[in-house]
Amino acid sequence: MTEPSGRRERKKAATRQKIADTALRLFLKRGYDAVGIRDVAAEADVAVTTVFAHFASKEALVFERDQDFEQRLTRAVTDRPPLEPLIPALHREVQALVRHCTAEGSAPVRRMIEGSPALREYEESMSLRHAQALAVALAADPHLSRSATACRATARFAIDAYALACRADDPEATVDEVFRMIKAAWEATAP
Repeated sequence: MTEPSGRRERKKAATRQKIADTALRLFLKRGYDAVGIRDVAAEADVAVTTVFAHFASKEALVFERDQDFEQRLTRAVTDRPPLEPLIPALHREVQALVRHCTAEGSAPVRRMIEGSPALREYEESMSLRHAQALAVALAADPHLSRSATACRATARFAIDAYALACRADDPEATVDEVFRMIKAAWEATAP
C-alpha cells in the first residue's frame, strides 16, 4: 500500500489503521457477532461516524486491505513491462498475496471468516468485484488481444486460485496448479 504523503493523509491513514486493528482485536477476542460498531468506536476512542467515514460496513473492518489487494492485482497487469508475459506476472502477484493470507497468525482470522455467514458473503462479493476489476485491466491492455470472455474467465480463475490456496494444506502448490490451468486456457484463446 502506498504511504500517504501529507500530514492530513498520514493522520487519516493512522486513524483508519487504528480502527481496523482495534476491530480485529475485539472480533478475535469476543467473537465477530458479539462486537458492534459502537464497541469498536469506543475502544478505538473515535466517534461512530469516524468508523463509518473509513469503513462502509462492519464486514469491511475485517477486510481492511481490500482496496490494496485489488490494486496489486490490477497493477500486476498494468505495471508489467510491455513484453513481459501476463500469466507469470499475475502468478507471482497471486503467490505473494497468498503468502500474506497464510502468514503466521492468520489462521484465527481465517477461522473467524469461515465461521461467519456475513463475512463469507462479504468475502464472496469482494472476490467478484476484484475479478471484475482484473478483467477490466486485462481487456484494456492492447498487447493482450483476448476476448472479453477470456479476460473475465482468467480474472475469475486468478481470484479463485487465491481463495483456494488460502484454504489449502499446500498453498504454493495450489497456486502453481491452478496457474498451470490458467496458462493453458489463456494460450488456447490466443488469436
